[in-house]
Amino acid sequence: MEKDLSNNSIIEIVRAHTGPCLFNEDGFELDYQNLTKNIESIGRQLSSIEIKYNNICALVLPNGIDMAISFLALANYVTVSPLNPNYTMDEFLFFLEDLDCEYIVTDNNASNALIEAAKQLEIKLFRIDNVTQKNGLLIKFLPLSSTCSVNENKGDDICLILHTSGTTSRPKQVQLSCANIISSAFNISSVLKLEQSDKGFNIMPLFHIHGLIASLLSSIITGASLVCTNGFNALTFYRNIKNFKPTWITAVPTMYQAILSRASRNKGIIKDTNLRLLRSSSAAMPVATIEALEKVFQCPVIEAYGMTEASHQMASNFLNSIRKAGSVGKSAGPEIAIFKDDKLATLANTVGEIVIKGTNVTKGYKNNEKANKENFFNGWFKTGDLGKFDEDGFLFISGRIKEIINKGGEKISPQEVDEALMKHYAVFQAVCFSVKHEKLGEDIASAVVLKEGLTVDEKELKTHLSKSIATFKIPRQILIINEIPKGNTGKIQRIGLAKKLGLE
Repeated sequence: MEKDLSNNSIIEIVRAHTGPCLFNEDGFELDYQNLTKNIESIGRQLSSIEIKYNNICALVLPNGIDMAISFLALANYVTVSPLNPNYTMDEFLFFLEDLDCEYIVTDNNASNALIEAAKQLEIKLFRIDNVTQKNGLLIKFLPLSSTCSVNENKGDDICLILHTSGTTSRPKQVQLSCANIISSAFNISSVLKLEQSDKGFNIMPLFHIHGLIASLLSSIITGASLVCTNGFNALTFYRNIKNFKPTWITAVPTMYQAILSRASRNKGIIKDTNLRLLRSSSAAMPVATIEALEKVFQCPVIEAYGMTEASHQMASNFLNSIRKAGSVGKSAGPEIAIFKDDKLATLANTVGEIVIKGTNVTKGYKNNEKANKENFFNGWFKTGDLGKFDEDGFLFISGRIKEIINKGGEKISPQEVDEALMKHYAVFQAVCFSVKHEKLGEDIASAVVLKEGLTVDEKELKTHLSKSIATFKIPRQILIINEIPKGNTGKIQRIGLAKKLGLE
């Protein structure tokens, strides 16, 4: 595989490979030759309605092989924006109008919320057949042109738009070029030493950058294969692992914690697994969870650091290399630096804002000059994360700047409290978050889920914390609950958690 593929189109990369490519949970298999036919088929259908390469298409499909094929095809020819099929009508109205999209691709199971939103905004809605065809995925009622007249996206052509999470302000539109996403997929493949014989197992949503790039496109760029599940389901996970024998998985920490919770009743399947690595990204993985996973699955856990504006991956631990507990590894694609006091820091262990630049980094948000001015300077993108490099070049993240809790002038990293709580033998999950305080401005609270069959009270947990962190960092309140609320992608969102748990 050539090293610089950033100027290639997606279909050029697909055509370069042979052998099995995509599987669904029912065992349907699509090889690279037939994936090429699928992409070409959609290109010819788009030509029949005079779609232009820079038209924006919203893609609303459930997880699975049809979603994977449709994304690859649309990203090859137009600008695609995958949306969560479970959005409410108000959410669809916001995102579709904000995108100013020309049309929507969905299927026969589209929700009433999407259909009504499309009607209100007068956006054309096209449905694909649910049955994947080796001759090419068909969009209903669109004829096949004899040739494809839509240009293929390459280089700086914008092929993907994703919204930021927008926890504290209006979500921003992240524009990603073909070069951005292809270079990021190559970086991920290189770090993990993926080969054509590898088989991935996708449980991440395919409307999220993690699933699209780290799972799907990194497999395609390698010529490897991928099982496209219907989404994460802890109840079917081990059965699918037994049936498909994947060699690697990428997911978020909460998914791995759910997988661990069922490990004791699936020891036979685990013993027979082909897994050579587990990759974690999109949120900090507690060290205790990494250690538990490696003990159970007998393979390394590769923690990576990513965000949408970097087409996912920025830093990563490397396979078969030294890893440090609590670190997200070293630069694994873009150039990374620490920005402090209006300049780039040169000394190790200097804490400041993490900034990045490189081929996989977006050149700017769409229609948002204010955000572009705030987040870009001298070619660098400001991530909004606090962190530091140690003497060996390993990156340690303190947390999101907006998530840092300011308790009467004392700055507290929620991740530090999480890690301390996770060291208690009875704690399965922990998340620290900010709560309003009349005098201090902010105070600390934590939510904890206990391991099955174990009990502990708030007082004991506070005593445990007093042995490892300063008194001012100990949460005022520790809630022991059955489940921590999560976002659509399985990530725990600290901002807004106090309100969700009834503390505000």
